[in-house]
Amino acid sequence: MPKSRGYRRKTRARFRAKPRSPLGALLREYKVGDKVVIDVDSRQTKGMPHRRFQGSVGTVEEIRRRSLVIDVPVGDAVKQVIARLEHVKPHGIASA
Repeated sequence: MPKSRGYRRKTRARFRAKPRSPLGALLREYKVGDKVVIDVDSRQTKGMPHRRFQGSVGTVEEIRRRSLVIDVPVGDAVKQVIARLEHVKPHGIASA
């Protein structure tokens, strides 16, 4: 049987569930230009960014109804990541 190369491979430790407040991330207001950290919540699969962006810091480029468009510098390039609010937290906030 060939090896699986799926979208979430090698994520067992990276996406391990962490205790979180369920409404804190959803009620937070973001503005264009804010710095945010991509912190994937494995309990919610909708709007989950790719695992390579876990822990990346980016700038909010666009605000949509349920998600954010985030510019993330990767090497010399700048990638655009679309992530729902559950997978984003403000930069500089200490995690509990």
